[in-house]
Amino acid sequence: VQLQAFGGGLVQTGGSLRLSCAASGSIFSINAMGWYRQAPGKERELVALITRTGNTNYADSAKGRFTISRDNAKNAVYLQMNSLKPEDTAAYYCSANILTRWNTARDYWGQGTLVTVSS
Repeated sequence: VQLQAFGGGLVQTGGSLRLSCAASGSIFSINAMGWYRQAPGKERELVALITRTGNTNYADSAKGRFTISRDNAKNAVYLQMNSLKPEDTAAYYCSANILTRWNTARDYWGQGTLVTVSS
């Protein structure tokens, strides 16, 4: 099982970016999916989570600016980020709790995609 994230880049303050992440491999089903971020010198933190049925949870810093969504048919999760601020600069990681076809379940992580917001 692999998660592939992309969509990061350099954007000015107030700009927008859309991150995408797709899971592939021997997947039976995917439970919660989410986005985390880690800024230089800081611990990784939750940005947003979404359950299989679409219930969402956001960090306070993301509320009102970021929107998480998913496409279960594509095993994909997205993060629309608007009104970006310099403090949003970080490596963003997608995560998914996946049940494999061998009946094992655990969290999988994608590689980070870097978001840089210039002031």
